[in-house]
Amino acid sequence: MNSLLSYLPENTRKRLNLADNIWKNLRKNKSSLVPEIITESTENIGEIDADVVIAGGTLGVLIAATLQQQGWKVILIERGILRGREQEWNISRQELEVFLELNLLSESELNQAIATQYNPARVSFHKGYELSVKDVLNIGVDPVFLLEKIKNKFIAAGGILLEKTVFTSAIIHPNGILVKAGDKLIKTRLLMDGMGHFSPIVQQARQGEKPDSICLVVGSCATGYANNESGDLIASFTPILNQCQYFWEAFPAREGRTTYLFTYLDNHPDRFSLEFFMEEYLRLLPTYQKIDLEQLKFIRFLFGFFPAYRQSPLKMPWSRILPIGDSAGGQSPVSFGGFGAMIRHLKRLTFGIDEALKVDSLDKNALALLQPYQPNISVTWLFQQTMSVGVNQKVSPNQINELMSGVFKVMDKLGDDVLKPFLQDVIQFPALMKTLLLVNPKLVLPILPQVGITPLLDWTVHYFNLALYTGLYPVGKLAKPMIGNLSPIQQYYYHRWLDSWQYGSGGDYHKHQP
Repeated sequence: MNSLLSYLPENTRKRLNLADNIWKNLRKNKSSLVPEIITESTENIGEIDADVVIAGGTLGVLIAATLQQQGWKVILIERGILRGREQEWNISRQELEVFLELNLLSESELNQAIATQYNPARVSFHKGYELSVKDVLNIGVDPVFLLEKIKNKFIAAGGILLEKTVFTSAIIHPNGILVKAGDKLIKTRLLMDGMGHFSPIVQQARQGEKPDSICLVVGSCATGYANNESGDLIASFTPILNQCQYFWEAFPAREGRTTYLFTYLDNHPDRFSLEFFMEEYLRLLPTYQKIDLEQLKFIRFLFGFFPAYRQSPLKMPWSRILPIGDSAGGQSPVSFGGFGAMIRHLKRLTFGIDEALKVDSLDKNALALLQPYQPNISVTWLFQQTMSVGVNQKVSPNQINELMSGVFKVMDKLGDDVLKPFLQDVIQFPALMKTLLLVNPKLVLPILPQVGITPLLDWTVHYFNLALYTGLYPVGKLAKPMIGNLSPIQQYYYHRWLDSWQYGSGGDYHKHQP
């Protein structure tokens, strides 16, 4: 065994090996057979047991609690015990306001949920530009405390939690859906899939489609660091290595300091393993943090890979099934999704699902509007491609660093109104247009052969749609006083289009007022 991997405990190495096998099978196109767990029936089912069943409790409990408080009967299924992980979730302060707005937490409970805070955060590129920013992803939320509080509120409001219960299948009927979970049969109006990227429902819906890109991530939480007051949002200190640009993150954690190494790549069979990437992380960590590995006491190691699909969010081929969170695949290809992406859309989903249930708009076309096309997410595909290199592509070793350095230098010059939303994965047309006009063309031209003409044309469509949505949102708001004349179902469609224009243009972003 490689001496660097000896830092990993035996059980961690086993888990790393299991994850690596999944990643290997994906690269070699040896994925398992497409599951057939969703079927359809033309017969009606009897009395409904619940309005909503949510499969996947870790983030599903957030929306389960909001819907239960809206007066709906919700059953939440979790394959294990519903408990948050030990590692904090990093987020920005204004994004946490939704917990107060939806009455999920009190002000004091929200403050208790915050495990760590730090400032400033650094953005830095090899042989290039460096800047500091405050109040962006600088809050570490304690998942254990947060989920326990919300789980208890869900149950207190009358919600039913089925722990150690595995979702196995569902039959869609004209007037409901029969869900099989463990030894239970549950009749519900709506099934929500919160089981994540590798949900069996998602696998069936995608019919074995391979992801268009992957983000590989490895890291650790450890003690022994001399400096643990600041963090890195994105940093690089090497040129392109192994046909990948290595990026780093670092955050103060309650138990020590968390550091991540991540990269963007495709699923080509010749791509390296997670085990190799973990070795690279341990090899380069001393240089990155200016510390010897022997000085560190590792508390836990972190690793995984996150798929992204161009055709996102996922459009379900069935009625009465709604994907949420990572199952929907609606996060930006440059972010990891998960907690932050779920929180951003929690309010929109809560009110949208509430309205869909009220007017009984649960067919696949009506539900698809709850996970709409968002041009501000789609434009980030080009950004992700500029940060990745094909297996056989020949590019200048520092090309990605030079481009990133040039772009961030421009955004820093334009100010926080441009920089901060971008760092929080919110793309807005005015900020993007200003940035593109000022970026040095000499940095952009070498990227064009790397990206290719088809993705560039595709991006142009999303760019103009971003401009269109930016204009449609304020116009759509003007129609609000007149919607009282519409039928309830027409109002549902109006609200969904307005939501799609708002979120699709980045209009949901609000600066935090300290």
